[in-house]
Parts: sequence; C-alpha cells; structure tokens
Amino acid sequence: MKTNQVMIRPMGQFKVEQRTKDGFFNASTLLRQWNEHSGQQKKMSHYTDNASTQEFLTALLKEENLKDRNSVLLQTRGKSGGTWMHPLAFLDFAMWLNPAFKVKVLKFVADQMIFYRNEAGEAYKLLASAISKIVKPEKMKEAMQQTAEGLNWCIFNNHKTALRNENGTEDNQRKLFELERLVATLIEDGFIKNQEDVMEYLRKQWRKGYIAELQA
Repeated sequence: MKTNQVMIRPMGQFKVEQRTKDGFFNASTLLRQWNEHSGQQKKMSHYTDNASTQEFLTALLKEENLKDRNSVLLQTRGKSGGTWMHPLAFLDFAMWLNPAFKVKVLKFVADQMIFYRNEAGEAYKLLASAISKIVKPEKMKEAMQQTAEGLNWCIFNNHKTALRNENGTEDNQRKLFELERLVATLIEDGFIKNQEDVMEYLRKQWRKGYIAELQA
C-alpha cells in the first residue's frame, strides 16, 4: 500500500501515532501524554541533544545503512506535525522517558500490526477487483462504500471516517485482512454472485460476532 496514513495505536494507558508507509512513530504525542500523566516537564531536546542519543542515532544510521539524520528522526509541521522517529529510535526514546516501559515497548514495536494494516490495504484492492466483476461500473462506488461499511461493522462494530486508523491493534488489522481476502475469494469462486450477496454475507458475519460478544 503506497499511501501514508497515520495509525493511532494503544500502548498501555497511552495512545501513539504511527505512519503506515515507513513505520515512523510520533514521539511528540507520547511525550505530551507522559508529561501529563507523570507531572514532569521533559522536553524533546532533553532526549535529542544528549550525548548518548547522538551516539545511538549515529550507530542506527550506520547499522541500517540510512543516508542522513532525517532517516531516523524527522521534524514536521501541520496537522500531523511533531518529531517522528524510526521505530528503533522511538523504542530508545520511550525507554528514556521511563525504563518501566521496556517490556511494553519491545512488544509494541515488534508486533505485526503495520504488516497487517498494509496487507489489509492490498486485500481491499483485491476485493474491489472481485466486486467489479459482479456489479456494473456505474454502481462500483456505491458498492464499495456499502462493503467498506459492512467490513467496519464486522471488525469494529462501528462505522465512521478513519475508523480503521483509530483502532490500530494487530488483532483488528489481521481480522480485517482475513475477512477482505475471504470475501474476495468467495466472489472469485462463484459463491457470492452479486452485491446483495456480499452485504448479506457481511451481515451474517456481524451477527455471528455480535452474538459471540454477548455470550462472552
């Protein structure tokens, strides 16, 4: 998936932002939450300007064969502005904030959520290709909007703009990827023959998940 989107992911009691294209994390948002939580007033410069950080970033550039400092630490402005960090730099930064983060951060950065987010994007393209074979061209936009809403209800039990980015857990993204791929396969194999069948199948999947949640 070529477009770069910002995922909002839970890390303990905090929420962090991660870009899908390069995996960079927004360290500024974590720092702001940490200061509010702890009552401290740590600044980004306290981390970026200390000698050990400089040594670490230099080693990271060399180890990962990256070309310049912006490849590991990038400052941006605008809606998604802040200090964005390479995943390994972000791990070091989070542990600098609080050594107790270590286990959570290691697990957090190592998971495959971004992999499944990107895979879900690719699976969605396959699904769109499959749906184009069972609906008329002039109905494609409407069909894909309906399908996207149905998928959201199945996975997130909700539907709104950017919902998938706001629920950035590995499990959700994996389920979304698997469901998109399954529906595409059912269309290609002839088990789903039209858009009505697509929506009925998704409604059944939502009911199944809703009932399971009530019984849990």
